[in-house]
Amino acid sequence: MQRILVIEDEQEIANYLRRGLVLEGFLVTVAGDGPTGLAAARETAHDLVILDLMLPGLDGLEVARRLRAASDIPIIILTARDAVADRVLGLENGADDYLVKPFAFEELLARIRVQLRRRQTGQQSDVLRFSALTLDTAARELRVHERRVELTAKEYELLELFMRHPNQVLTREVIYDRVWGYDFGGESNIIEVYVRYLRQKLEGGGVARVLQTVRGAGYILREE
Repeated sequence: MQRILVIEDEQEIANYLRRGLVLEGFLVTVAGDGPTGLAAARETAHDLVILDLMLPGLDGLEVARRLRAASDIPIIILTARDAVADRVLGLENGADDYLVKPFAFEELLARIRVQLRRRQTGQQSDVLRFSALTLDTAARELRVHERRVELTAKEYELLELFMRHPNQVLTREVIYDRVWGYDFGGESNIIEVYVRYLRQKLEGGGVARVLQTVRGAGYILREE
């Protein structure tokens, strides 16, 4: 199930978007200001961001810049600013699309699906790199310091998830959803087991621990 982050300070619009997107089968996170939105993006892996420009705490353009500096997540700006100069500014600061309020939900939904398809297509055959790790997603091949490391199917899927969202805490719920597709139950230790398998293979290849536990939150791929 794909997850969308809505950063919007107008509560009525935020609720409208949440309801509509949930009915379309998305998981939705809502943040009411710039700093909260950035924190939500860092803490949980999302597939797309819907971003208002006029936000308290940190304006939407700065949020877009910081999001784009950290990842390639699709960003759709949703704002009352309809001048061409504003649209250009939004796109130049990292947005992938721009929709002016008032808007038709059906049009927004169509644009969301276009961006998600583009990202999925772009991800089908790319090479992901982090620290000494290189993951060829077309060949489903991992190299550690140029040495090939064999992975099982689930080990590969788990590592790919982390490498697509480096420096972001992934919760157990997100990992279950993205890798296994269903809930094993709160007492299952399947994630811990596979994290241990991955650590053994990565660290056996001479890599310092990059797959780290964030106590009470989940796991994160980051360098010490």
